[in-house]
Amino acid sequence: MTPTDLAGPADGGTAVPEAIAAFAAGAAVTPVWRNVVGGLTFRIARGTHPGGAVFVKWNPAGSGESLADEERRLRWLQDRFPAPRVVASGADAAGEWLATGAIHALSAVSPAWVSRPDAAARAMGEGLRLLHESLDPAACPFDWSVPRRLEAARASGSPVPRSLHEPPAIDRLVVCHGDPCAPNTLIDDDGSFAAIVDVARLGTADRWADLAVASWSLEWNFGAGREQAFFDSYGVAPDPERIDYYRRLWDAT
Repeated sequence: MTPTDLAGPADGGTAVPEAIAAFAAGAAVTPVWRNVVGGLTFRIARGTHPGGAVFVKWNPAGSGESLADEERRLRWLQDRFPAPRVVASGADAAGEWLATGAIHALSAVSPAWVSRPDAAARAMGEGLRLLHESLDPAACPFDWSVPRRLEAARASGSPVPRSLHEPPAIDRLVVCHGDPCAPNTLIDDDGSFAAIVDVARLGTADRWADLAVASWSLEWNFGAGREQAFFDSYGVAPDPERIDYYRRLWDAT
């Protein structure tokens, strides 16, 4: 992903897929997000659900993104790390969908936190540190390593520059988020980390696979000058070689 490929809020004119309307069963459906492959996220007011709402992600058929992958990872994360709980899922010829319970917290790119970018950067650093330190990579069934990513890119027909074939030595093997961009961190009212979302790529990898991209996304969403707050919160000095490599790998895969 490059800065010009950023996802963003969905507007009120967004069409609601039939499967989502059927799941809502007459409850109010509000579009909240559109991703770079045409996937949509909706908020559905469901008074019978704890918290009063669910969020439903829908990806069109052929998008290349798998909500089934995300569902498996969310179920594995349950009771291991703060993330949405799966409510229901389904698929039809038009696409697939995944419903999860609402979390009382705001995305790092909500207006409340865009106006406080250093606080958002610190919460992102805190969240990744907790993720990387609290989960045992030996117990994780999912792989986000460089070989796995290069293999997936080749299988999809994406060109992989030769310069990416020899990654830096692994600094620390951890369970990575896999898509650690700012919108995928939720922040509590007090500015502390609350949860992660959009975990379809979660898996074991060098921690810099997350750190390089998360710090990059600060510039896309908040402008320059926020990386130091992020790295200070995580508790690591920037590693220019690994940052450069994993940012180029992100663009290529």
